[in-house]
Amino acid sequence: MERGIVFGHRDLDKFLKEHAEGGKVSVLSGMMPSGRMHLGHKTVVDQLVWYQREMGLKVYIPIADLEAHHARGMPLEEAHRIAVEEYVLNYAALGLDLSPDRCEIYLQSERKPVQRMALLLAGRVTWNTLKGTYGFTGETNMGHAMAPLVQAADILHPQELEGPHRVLVPVGVDQDPHLRLTRDLAEKEGLVKPASTYHRFMTGLTGGKMSSSKPSTAIFLTDDPEEAKRKVWRAKTGGGATVEEHREKGGNPDECVVYELFVYHLADKVGGEKGLREIRERCESGDLICGECKKMAQEALAELLEEIAERRERAKDEIPSVLEEHPDAPDAPEDW
Repeated sequence: MERGIVFGHRDLDKFLKEHAEGGKVSVLSGMMPSGRMHLGHKTVVDQLVWYQREMGLKVYIPIADLEAHHARGMPLEEAHRIAVEEYVLNYAALGLDLSPDRCEIYLQSERKPVQRMALLLAGRVTWNTLKGTYGFTGETNMGHAMAPLVQAADILHPQELEGPHRVLVPVGVDQDPHLRLTRDLAEKEGLVKPASTYHRFMTGLTGGKMSSSKPSTAIFLTDDPEEAKRKVWRAKTGGGATVEEHREKGGNPDECVVYELFVYHLADKVGGEKGLREIRERCESGDLICGECKKMAQEALAELLEEIAERRERAKDEIPSVLEEHPDAPDAPEDW
């Protein structure tokens, strides 16, 4: 929030007030197991870890295997493998406590109360609403069309388990349609509207969107440190066309992917907020040239990836049973 990565919210003030007054609150963020986990995904996990550690909140993580199946054509078994081996394992490596009393992880395809709630919520939504919100057409398969309703059921599920309370959902700004739909449905069902925070997306290394399907655009959490260094060296910067021009006119850190790496993920490797200000000032003055900045980022990133790899290795023993440790939820109340 201090760096403007998280830039907006809905009802975060109510969420914080209710927590400060001793009320029940929790945090939720889903994952769709569709590919390798990269630094863009880490942005969300860092927030979950903070809410869990600093505020002592329980975290819910629904695995959107049904959406991956219907929207991406992924077999459920493959989605389950990716969810555990790629996502859940990295969540643990990034510091999330997966103990059942601190974190609830479940598969959409196996959580029957979520499925039932999604079907009940479907009666509250028209096809025109879904079409207008998500751009669905006559070619959209109905499994894909149901995905937003299953996601809404996921967001409301903690209230089914622990009674009505405010649930905070940290997401990228592109997910706001899901939150608006869920807030409307929560009100119709007499539940508490979820709160949400919105973060900026990381720019891809080549200047466009960071994507799991385009390896050159992203740093993956399982990348070899040397491969990550090569990617950083080829990354787009905000420097001058030549060293001479850069020295004379300075660079623009706001258009530099390398500087963004520091802002999002590497600040603690370069002295925190003070270190970030120094990098920015030196770039703008022309004192710090792009090659030197890239080398600094390479070393910091390699150190981070090595730390994550070590923690991922240590976490492997607890991961195979993580889903089994979270029993299926009780039946929903009859009046739902």
